[in-house]
Amino acid sequence: MYDKVKLQEVLPADIEKRSFEIISQEIGERQLDPLEAPIIKRAIHTSADFDYLENLVFSPGAVEKAMEAVLKGATIVTDTRMAWSGVNKKAVEKFGGRVVCFMADEDVREAAKAEGTTRAVASMKKAAALSEPLIFAIGNAPTALVALYEMIREETLRPELIIGVPVGFVNVVESKELILKTDVPHIVARGRKGGSNIAAAICNAILYQCGGRE
Repeated sequence: MYDKVKLQEVLPADIEKRSFEIISQEIGERQLDPLEAPIIKRAIHTSADFDYLENLVFSPGAVEKAMEAVLKGATIVTDTRMAWSGVNKKAVEKFGGRVVCFMADEDVREAAKAEGTTRAVASMKKAAALSEPLIFAIGNAPTALVALYEMIREETLRPELIIGVPVGFVNVVESKELILKTDVPHIVARGRKGGSNIAAAICNAILYQCGGRE
């Protein structure tokens, strides 16, 4: 089979670099904001989906504000262990921050049961009680975005950034549109596409622009 297919000869250490070169070539002459471009390209790299060129929506100054938050030691809150696992911990810790996911916590489970809501909602409420600057990276649960929207509207939460990229069909589009209506800095994947991997990729792209990658 291999004698009929021409494979690229790329060393393992150079695969990511070559992948980004291909992405840049396929984007072509389209001009992207220099701070937004690394985020868009990493989302494409993670998913091999060029729709993120159109789907990712950035509020004015979102990347700059996110970088400022990272540099002052913001905590990144995820709605899944998968997103938590995907964020580069060393890069976060370099700036004095941390990554947390409360979804599996016993008190979150009990709160969700008592309030008749989802663990995602309960975990967002638990995170909102933290005193440090917060970045929320939501890749799975639209109810988490709805909870964040309601707390912002009630003025009980003011995050540094919301990354709103849940994937799916039920209330996914609608929850993202709620975040787009807020004046909180946000990066949202409009439509149905997204996922925990995209949430983590966006976090890492921001961290790397801050110099968090060795």
